[in-house]
Amino acid sequence: MDANEGQSSDGDIASVMGFSGFGKKARTFDLDAIFEQTRRTAIERSQRVLEEREKDSQMKDPGESSHSVTNTSKSKVTSSRKQSDSSSDSNSDSEIGPPLPLQHQPEEEDEELVGPPLPPGYTGSTAHSDEDEEDEEEDQNEDDPVKKIPDTHEITLQHGTKTVSALGLDPSGARLVSGGYDFDVRFWDFAGMDQTLQAFRTLQPCECHQIKSLQYSITGDVILVISANAQAKVLDRDGFNVMECIKGDQYIVDMANTKGHTAMLNCGCWHPKTKEEFMTCSNDGTVRTWDVTKEKQHKAVFKPRSFQGKKVIPICCTYSRDGRLVAAGCQDGSIQIWDRNMSVHTKYHCRQAHIPGSDTSSIMFSYDGVTLASRGGDDTLKIWDMRNFKKPLNVANGLTNYFSMTDCCFSPDDKLLVTGTSVKKDEGNGKLVFFDRTTFERVYQIDVTNASVVRCLWHPKLNQIMVGTGNGLVKVYYDPVKSYRGAKLCLAKTKRKEKHTEMLAQDYIITPHALPMFREARQRSTKKQLEKDRLDPKKSHKPEPPVSGPGRGGRVAAHGGTLSSFIVKNIALDKTDDSNPREAILRHAQAAAEDPYWVAPAYTQTQPEPVFAEESDEDEDADKEPEWKKRKI
Repeated sequence: MDANEGQSSDGDIASVMGFSGFGKKARTFDLDAIFEQTRRTAIERSQRVLEEREKDSQMKDPGESSHSVTNTSKSKVTSSRKQSDSSSDSNSDSEIGPPLPLQHQPEEEDEELVGPPLPPGYTGSTAHSDEDEEDEEEDQNEDDPVKKIPDTHEITLQHGTKTVSALGLDPSGARLVSGGYDFDVRFWDFAGMDQTLQAFRTLQPCECHQIKSLQYSITGDVILVISANAQAKVLDRDGFNVMECIKGDQYIVDMANTKGHTAMLNCGCWHPKTKEEFMTCSNDGTVRTWDVTKEKQHKAVFKPRSFQGKKVIPICCTYSRDGRLVAAGCQDGSIQIWDRNMSVHTKYHCRQAHIPGSDTSSIMFSYDGVTLASRGGDDTLKIWDMRNFKKPLNVANGLTNYFSMTDCCFSPDDKLLVTGTSVKKDEGNGKLVFFDRTTFERVYQIDVTNASVVRCLWHPKLNQIMVGTGNGLVKVYYDPVKSYRGAKLCLAKTKRKEKHTEMLAQDYIITPHALPMFREARQRSTKKQLEKDRLDPKKSHKPEPPVSGPGRGGRVAAHGGTLSSFIVKNIALDKTDDSNPREAILRHAQAAAEDPYWVAPAYTQTQPEPVFAEESDEDEDADKEPEWKKRKI
């Protein structure tokens, strides 16, 4: 069958079946023509570029330079042509794979193009889709750390009316704990909250002392509570007391000889590797490490000293990421770092890190452990290189700081540095400022609220930023695409409906002088009615208690699993009525007579036939006597 006949038959079938064809035909490409067009466009483009360069050079310096440029341009054009010709020759000589069929072999004599002309910007690739452009945009966004800041959405948690001075997130990011100047510690569970955003527990673990710091341990099972008291506390996840540090003797001069702190605490944190160890610093001029299992005495004491050897008060303290170093920011503006195993002499010491007399509110190691960031009370933010600790790498000025616990922290990718600014009342908005770690330029900022920004956390797993403010709010910034769980969980839950128990069902008209038959019953509140319904077993749907005894009301008591209950069930509680033993024996008489097996065959020759007494009529009359004539037994 010819091709034309096949096409006509296909057309006839298509017309009979009622559609236009059997689908789209596959597109065919002439690869040789495409390659030839690509080569020509490349040559033309190179010629155009060289001509433009030649014109520019003639405009700048006419003369000999123009000849040299034209000569070089001509040589470049000829060289490019030679290279293209050589590449085509080499491709023709070194063929890989089976040879092309005759209809696809290139014709050297025919230089006419086959197929539609390609666009002038064509560079040799068969297609340039929108997906490639999107991938390029995503790559650019990944390189830009500002694009990773999750600030498109926010929620507000109302802690109270006073400053939120402490924030803590557990390692999994499921629970948030906040503390403030109002002595309260509030527990927030993202998975358990609904859209009302209410804390599930509020307590005052340190009575009338302001909360300075809160932090979950590395396992997330306990919380370290640092207050304005001399004794630190450790609580479990539900707020119950686990341990309390001992208080030292305030009359001893050498603080190394006391078992605990003797003055107000300033800061504290957990060890990043050892789950039982934590650290505290106090106004008594010491930094102490503790063990949760040994609350009667500290583990080690670090005593910061000034240049003259005098006592210096540490304001903030932290561990390095590997837990080997202990760092403290002091009141005289110095930053002192010790080796954890050598508590006497400092390993790194910078005397003039910040202005003396200003409280260094926060120090934080980067995730790679190479740099250290310090937030000073002198309105500065500095970054230090641990390999050269004499002077800071970069300094940012003009960051107002009114609090001794203003935070600074690194982003999860270690490319940004974040801190908050303070403002006076009704003098502007507190801001969350983002700095590039390498250039230390202010790349981004967020206007939080009309109060100071005190605490800030950037959780690496959730990719959400928690901010504590000076007016009692906790702001949570997140991105629905870049963030995970956390604030996204509680917003997905609808608000629970409240029961209005004290509201009357309908209006009640009081008629005090009406007759009793026309007087309406006094309306009661639904609360009392609910209490009455609760006592009613039918209205409250009280479940029936288990049956005790043999059973009643058609219910059978469940038998136990003991041997005696098994015997009672199978042997003692037989359904047959054995009240008349004579009838019980005669019940089996016929079966024994017809098929004797045990006793009867042995007595067949000697045993007489049994004769039983028959009931007489007198006995029947005696049974019919009235009850009052029967003798009492």
